[in-house]
Amino acid sequence: MNAKSVKDALHPLPEEDPGRSKSSPGVLRLRRRRWPIVLAVIAGAVTLAACAAFETVDYYWQGAAGQWDLISRSQPIPDVIGKSDAALAERLQRIREMRAFASHQLGLLSMTPRQWCFPIAGCVNYRGYFHETEAHGEQQRLKAAGDDVYVGGVPAYSTLGWFDDPVLSSFVRWPETEVARLIFHELAHQLLYVKSDSVFNESFATAVEEAGLARWLAERKDPQLAQQAARTDRLRAKFRDLVRSTRARLYEIYASTVSDDDKRRGKAAALAAMKAAYDNEKAGEPGLGGYDRWFAQPNNAALAAIGIYTDRVPAFRELLHEADEDLPRFYERVRALSLLPKPARDAELDALSARAAAASMSARHGRPAAAD
Repeated sequence: MNAKSVKDALHPLPEEDPGRSKSSPGVLRLRRRRWPIVLAVIAGAVTLAACAAFETVDYYWQGAAGQWDLISRSQPIPDVIGKSDAALAERLQRIREMRAFASHQLGLLSMTPRQWCFPIAGCVNYRGYFHETEAHGEQQRLKAAGDDVYVGGVPAYSTLGWFDDPVLSSFVRWPETEVARLIFHELAHQLLYVKSDSVFNESFATAVEEAGLARWLAERKDPQLAQQAARTDRLRAKFRDLVRSTRARLYEIYASTVSDDDKRRGKAAALAAMKAAYDNEKAGEPGLGGYDRWFAQPNNAALAAIGIYTDRVPAFRELLHEADEDLPRFYERVRALSLLPKPARDAELDALSARAAAASMSARHGRPAAAD
């Protein structure tokens, strides 16, 4: 990866004011109405605080200006190597080798997705491009650094309430149930978004899309739509089961003490077994052919991408169940989770997943789950 492609992760711009609400303009209006009261209260302190305030502004300005200067003067490492003296060129080349070594040897065959950090969204496990050629260019740079990379089309994305998200030609002609899923999913991001926790955000939005679609179908009372949604759910469940079992197998392989070569062979065997299982399932269910493109390039990155959208879905389903399927109560509980530090948030989600698994097992064996 060149210097320009890593600079966002290493040198993010200052984060936005955490007190600002992106999805609730009513809060902003309320704050504006409070200005006269605030001004009246602090008027007597303005003179005394003026010097300190200017010093604070000056401090932030020099920090912002310095950061911008650093970013604007950054250059791709290969370009610098080509015009540097021999000693610097050798050192930069060695750094690139160190990066490749860290990927191939020290972090060999990791299932942990790479992160990039941005001012508003925080750190996320993907990059978005409007031009496919640029996406493939980044793919080649990442692959050269030793990473598995997955490139796929995105029909829509959320601006988290900063703009009115348009209805795009990329999905407008999809089946109605899929359009509904997409809209519910993206709107969920406007309702709640936690910086630097992609799995939380996408799994929450997936759970909301599921609950939203169920309610949409109940409202529509159209048997054909219900049948369409049930078929899609069945196909999606088969796909996710294949991915889930393969990821579990790969985690076992990567955590084992076998040699690196054996890990590579184990990875290849696991992916081949997944593809064979998919072909077998597809023979009995031709509708699965919609996943052919995904199975054309299965690797760690492709598997991790699915996990981002699904890993925490069972926990959110259980949370909705415990909220008696009441969405406002569910959202309040999710907001409370979002305010926790990430380790505590993950622990709560783990507990929810455990309760969901226990309830599912009890249902299969025909007995009630144990009360907490």
